[in-house]
Amino acid sequence: MAGPVEIRGGIELPAVREHIELHTGDGLTLVGELATPLHRPAVATLVTLHPLPTSGGFMDSHILRKAASRLPALADLAVLRFNTRGTTSPRGTSQGSFGHGQTERDDVAAAMAFVAERGLPNPWLVGWSFGTELALKYGLEHPIAGAILLSPPLHRATDAEVAAWAGNPRKLVVLVPELDDYLRPDEARARFASVPDARLIAVDGGKHLWVGENQTRRVLNEIVSVVNPAKAPLPDEWAGEL
Repeated sequence: MAGPVEIRGGIELPAVREHIELHTGDGLTLVGELATPLHRPAVATLVTLHPLPTSGGFMDSHILRKAASRLPALADLAVLRFNTRGTTSPRGTSQGSFGHGQTERDDVAAAMAFVAERGLPNPWLVGWSFGTELALKYGLEHPIAGAILLSPPLHRATDAEVAAWAGNPRKLVVLVPELDDYLRPDEARARFASVPDARLIAVDGGKHLWVGENQTRRVLNEIVSVVNPAKAPLPDEWAGEL
């Protein structure tokens, strides 16, 4: 293909993509995908946790799918996506049933065990909506560099679970849409006040589902600026092969 191509929508940039399975401590098999850079090692790993499956969230929820489609090539990041228990996507259905954020503790542990087994570097949890609850509740149980929260509703994570991140060397970065359906910036500042080191980013015009290319680019740029700042800001065009 001649000439640069605009990076937008469902464009999929080159990467090594592998169907994987995770195995939980309570005997379930979860389906997922690992995307890694071509011809070079990843510098960090995004372990993604999708939105609420009972409201349509799954491993292909658009921000997570676009992270896997773009960030291995643009930012040298490995991206692990998977369906939590009882969740279905085109990749398949993970065993088990929705656990209301409780039994999913084993799902997070299974993902982190996979990261360790594969020797994937510098893991970060990236949770979106329901996924932020899992990151807050269980992230500190694992050797992560930090957690990035997209549109946290704070429905399931308790005040004590949030406060547990205070004074911890693992970083907490919180992206809060100005027009979020559940938690807007002023309330988020109050709810995260117990974690003085947390970096809270209010996104003007942002909405809970981050719909549209401008919001997608904003989210992916914020992720990369934290995890591999040498690659930020991300380009808007791709000049290589597809």
